[in-house]
Amino acid sequence: MDLGLKGRWALVCAASKGLGKGCAKALAAEGVNVVITARGAEGLEATAAELRALAAAVQVKAVAGDITTPEGRAAALTACPQVDILVNNAGGPPPGDFRDWSREDWVKAVDANMLTPIELIKATVDGMAERGFGRIVNITSGAVKAPIDVLGLSNGARSGLTGFVAGVARQRRLAACNVTINNLLPGVFDTDRIRTTTRAQAQRAGKPEAELIAMRLATVPAGRLGTPDEFGAMCAFLCSAHASYVTGQNILMDGGAYPGTF
Repeated sequence: MDLGLKGRWALVCAASKGLGKGCAKALAAEGVNVVITARGAEGLEATAAELRALAAAVQVKAVAGDITTPEGRAAALTACPQVDILVNNAGGPPPGDFRDWSREDWVKAVDANMLTPIELIKATVDGMAERGFGRIVNITSGAVKAPIDVLGLSNGARSGLTGFVAGVARQRRLAACNVTINNLLPGVFDTDRIRTTTRAQAQRAGKPEAELIAMRLATVPAGRLGTPDEFGAMCAFLCSAHASYVTGQNILMDGGAYPGTF
């Protein structure tokens, strides 16, 4: 299927590894020019080289910096001639016990996982509407639907973003101009994040990490971890010309783990 994206420009945040990288790879494979961001310059350049090898016909720009800062956002936006596609992504806040978190911890989590995506949406969405095409995908978490006790900072901040998107995506001046905003909710994927979370849970429970991973997978009907590449493929579809009637949605990718009907 041709996704109708050749020649578009995408800004993909936190794209040096994991789910962000999976999204950047899928978009580049569809002929999308990409600007990728991450804090670590070395890993980012390695990913940029991989993308160029994958899709020689597209332009790939790597902008090292902290997307949660005004300076980091300005640098990334300046590098992108026009943002047709925005993939919001930021590393989740650390796991722990809410009793141990300070106000500063909460502010940092909200800034990274709620306010930063909102700032990038604000900076790009009107231009998308004027051009008659725009796709915004926010990488959030399956914990928005099924909260995980040690991820309280993430649960709270990402739920705030979810509520914001539910309203703004339905503005007629955006939806009627072929601008869509959706959230992708990963469950258990093979990324550094799952290892960090599992390590924290293992320390609290006094159990081996491997045992906790096995317990977690026992709740996943698919019986395995998800892969960044299949996550990226879903992202690319949501960004495609064929998904113009999908907006304001929360797409859960968790191998069937969520037990609810809705």
